[in-house]
Amino acid sequence: MDTFFFVFSKIVQFCIEPLNWVIIFVVLSLLFLGLRKPHLCRRFLILALADLLLVGWLPSSEVFLRALEDVVPKTNIAQISKEKLGGIIILGGAIEGGDIAVDRGEISIYESAERVTKAFELIRQHPELPFIFSGFSGRLSPKGMSEADAFKQLIAEQGLPDRLAHYENQSRNTYENVIYMKPMILELGSVAASAVDPAVPAVPAVPAVSGGTAKTDNPQNTQKPWLLITSASHMHRSLKIFQKQGIEVIPVPVDYQTGAALRWGRFDLEDGMQNWNRLMHELVGLLAYWLTRKT
Repeated sequence: MDTFFFVFSKIVQFCIEPLNWVIIFVVLSLLFLGLRKPHLCRRFLILALADLLLVGWLPSSEVFLRALEDVVPKTNIAQISKEKLGGIIILGGAIEGGDIAVDRGEISIYESAERVTKAFELIRQHPELPFIFSGFSGRLSPKGMSEADAFKQLIAEQGLPDRLAHYENQSRNTYENVIYMKPMILELGSVAASAVDPAVPAVPAVPAVSGGTAKTDNPQNTQKPWLLITSASHMHRSLKIFQKQGIEVIPVPVDYQTGAALRWGRFDLEDGMQNWNRLMHELVGLLAYWLTRKT
């Protein structure tokens, strides 16, 4: 069922992204041109042009994307005592693993690179905290190296401490990120609590790649909140899933794509396309997770 949900979400996202409709409009216009219906051909060409103008004019996407990025405010981490933190969570989605990383021997970081750079920063600042990187691949047909393995290689290349490093390399979407990490978070939290107070029993280890929902029974309430690093536009959906699973996290939003003011005179087809893709990805995710009661 989860696999069907994953594939279906990718299909829906592709179908509703505005720039993809340009291809459909052009194909339909060519079809009606061949059928000698020039009036319909012109109409679909006008729709294709209007679609391009809508995507490229940045305020059309920024106004919605900015609202999504502002749902979860930034947290002043400096004011939080490290003794009150359970660890650091880094959600995948910024690293190009796959067969390219294997073939070239280099790890590429793309548009959401701040997820990785912020993780490096916090790992350096808090070497005493465990961290979990979660992510396999968001592709329909993944090949080669997982994102988690790629991040592990980056940690080694940066010379960062990895004594408390943990990796989850099975998840394909945000829901699976949380489900597969949950047993790891509970176990690490109980181990830390037992180290401080031997009277607190440790929670038995649960397989980290279990497909079901792990039990959250913890009468001692020993779990500390974890710092959660992900893109600002993705943070709202992520928080809802963590809350549904009973895991307390402190948001560390990064990768902002909008500023305080809209760029009314700016036309950029590439930036507009990326904004719309992010926006539609999150809207589809929020709707799908709400319908399936994952949030």
